[in-house]
Parts: sequence; structure tokens; C-alpha cells
Amino acid sequence: MIAKFKGLTNTEDKKRLLSNFFSLSVLQGANYILPLITFPYLVRVLGIEYFGLLAFATATIAYFNIITDYGFNLTATREVSIHREDKAKIVEIFSSVMTIKFILMFISLLLLSLLVFSFEKFAKDWEIYFFTFGIVVGQMLFPVWFFQGMERMKYITYLNILAKSIFTVAIFIFVQEQSDFYIVPILTSLGFIVAGVWSLVIITREFRVEFKWQNIKTIKFYLKEGWHVFVSRIYVSLYTSTNVLLLGLLTNNTTVGYYSITEKIVVAIGGIFEPANQTLYPYLAKKYKENFIQFLQILKKIAMLFLALSFSFVIVSEYFKEEIVYFVSGEYNFEITTLLSIFLIRILTYPFGTLFTNYLIIMQRKSQFIKGMQYTVILNFILVPPLIFIFGVKGMIVGMLVVSFFIITYYYFVLKLIFKEHFDYVNKGK
Repeated sequence: MIAKFKGLTNTEDKKRLLSNFFSLSVLQGANYILPLITFPYLVRVLGIEYFGLLAFATATIAYFNIITDYGFNLTATREVSIHREDKAKIVEIFSSVMTIKFILMFISLLLLSLLVFSFEKFAKDWEIYFFTFGIVVGQMLFPVWFFQGMERMKYITYLNILAKSIFTVAIFIFVQEQSDFYIVPILTSLGFIVAGVWSLVIITREFRVEFKWQNIKTIKFYLKEGWHVFVSRIYVSLYTSTNVLLLGLLTNNTTVGYYSITEKIVVAIGGIFEPANQTLYPYLAKKYKENFIQFLQILKKIAMLFLALSFSFVIVSEYFKEEIVYFVSGEYNFEITTLLSIFLIRILTYPFGTLFTNYLIIMQRKSQFIKGMQYTVILNFILVPPLIFIFGVKGMIVGMLVVSFFIITYYYFVLKLIFKEHFDYVNKGK
């Protein structure tokens, strides 16, 4: 066993890969533990209706996160990974991306103001939406893509855990009754902002990378590079966050609260796969350039492992579903348990959405990527709104499951065709 472990860590690349995986696994663990500490507490103190309001505000702000991120977590990560030894190029990438993200954040704030003060649904709780917008500010400041591209994920872990731990404790101190509901988004946003500011200090001190103004031509180049991923993120939001907004508009905050509790449980379980996907992305971006056969072999092994693990998670979670709901909500809630039993199926597709997307981006197959998103959005809008209208939240979950399985199946066959084309081309060359 020791010999196998040594074999696994006999190169700098593999050591870095394991270190990054460990760092992101610790972060993912903290991302589970911290919400699981506050989640049941908030449901009890605020009640499901106010918890649903906060979930609705978060779903609304998610659109502005997508605008500000602009797909840089994939495209900028790839650029940093490729040019990490070129200091001048890294400064160019960092400065260009941060400039674009700041402009997009300002545009997002203007759009939020227009939305909030144009509709009564939003205007009556306007402060909640602006307090929650602080998350967008924090994510704009925190260049996750830089640390991922440099394969130094430990910084992401340290900053997130420390900042969010402090503000998690603050929730227990300052949120004591239902009327304190507005404090929750303030503290959450401060956690993101503090981590963001701190990350910029580390980039300046540890990596010696400082912001420098870039010309318009350079900024346009990075805008163009991130466009396809940005469009895909918009498409994804159209069958995730939009569904939550539709649910809130067609039902009520309590129903949104039931769904939000269910979704958080499923995301917490399915999110176990994220450290592996995040760690592998920059590593495989280089591997694709170096050796396509190894790249393909790794893909197959990861896919089989993910499939086996996701089935195991579904079975175990289904067996303990009542205990999970009780732990989170403080009661044996039949409605939430029923929703959870249906939605757990989502875990089977959870790891493959990011996995297949990453591979298409690495292989520069943007047109197939976008086409899949387009088909998915069309299917979502055909299925989900009428299902919500007729069957409520259960209909929405069933519709989302159908859409999730569709997109994974589509990308599977797209990748299969790409690999076949590659080998046909190689064989012809021989």
C-alpha cells in the first residue's frame, strides 16, 4: 500500500494534484459543515416562510453572479494554467479579467435597482436583495480562476474557511428572532467580501502580481474568450434559478422554502464531486495538449468512478432520508421528505454536468457545448412551467430531473462522436 502511494506521488504534477484535491476537499467539507450548522438554526428561528424569502432573493442574485463571473472560472483558469510561467502574461490576464468583472458588477447593480423598484414583489423587501448583492461583490473580488490556474487551491481553502467561519459564528450571535432575518444576507455577504479582499492581498504579496491598466484591444480579447461559457451559464440559470423564481411567482414563500431545504440537501451530497472536478480541470487542460490518449483514459476512469459513487450516495441517502430531514428542519416533515426522495435521483447526474462541460471547454468544442445548452433550455421551458402550474413543487422537481438526464445524455454522445472523429483522423494519417 505504501509503495502504491509513493508511486502516486513520484512527480511534482501528481503531488500538486493531490495537494489541490486535498485542499478543495477540505473546503468542500467546510462548505457542508458551516451551512449544516446554520441551516437548521435559521429554519427554526426564521420559519420556513422567511427562509423561503431569503432563498428567493439568493436565486434572484444568482443571475448577477453569472453576469459578473462571465465564465472566467473556466476560460481564465485555462489561460493562467497555460501561461503560468510568463509573469507579464499573467499580469495581463489578471488585470483584464478583473477590469471586466468590475464593469459587469456595476452593470449588474444597475439592473438589480431597475428590477427591485419596478415590481412590487421585489420592492416590498428591497433591502434583502441589496444586502444579498454583497455576495456578487465578494465573488467579483475573489479570483478563484487565478488560484485554480496556478494550481494553488490551498489559498482558496484557507481564505474561504476562515472568513466564512467568522461570519457563521456571527449568525448565532446576531440572529436571535424572526425579525432579524435581514441580518443573514448582510453577514453572508461580508464573509464573501472579506475573503475577496484578502485574496487580492495574497496575490500581490505571494505571487507578485499587481493590477495594471490594459488597452481596449486586450480587454476585448478576454471578453470574446469568455463569451461562449458566459452564454452557457445563462442557459444553465434558465433551468435552475429561473425555475425557483417561477416557483416563487406561481406559489408562495413557504413552498419555495420547502424546495430550498430539499435542494440544499441534494446539492450538499452531490457537491462531494466538485473538489475532484475543480482539481482535475487545470491538470487535464495541460494533459490534453500533451497526450490525447492519456487524456481519454483518465476521462473514462473518472466517469466510471463517479457513476459508482453517485449510485452509492443515492441509496444511502434514500435509506436515511427521514433522519436527514429531521436534522435539517428540526421535524419529521412529510412534505420535505417526499420531495427529497424524488430529488435524490438528481445526484446520479450531478458529477457529470461539470465533468462533461470541462472536457468540451478543454477541447475547444464551444459550438457543441452551446447547442446542448440551447436544447436544454427549450426542453426546460416546455416542461417545467406547466408542471409547476399543475403539480406545484413536485412537478418542478420531476421536470428538472428530465432536463438533467437529457443534457448529460446529449453531452455523452457528443463526446463519443468527438473521440471517434479523432481516432478516424489519426488512422487516416497512418
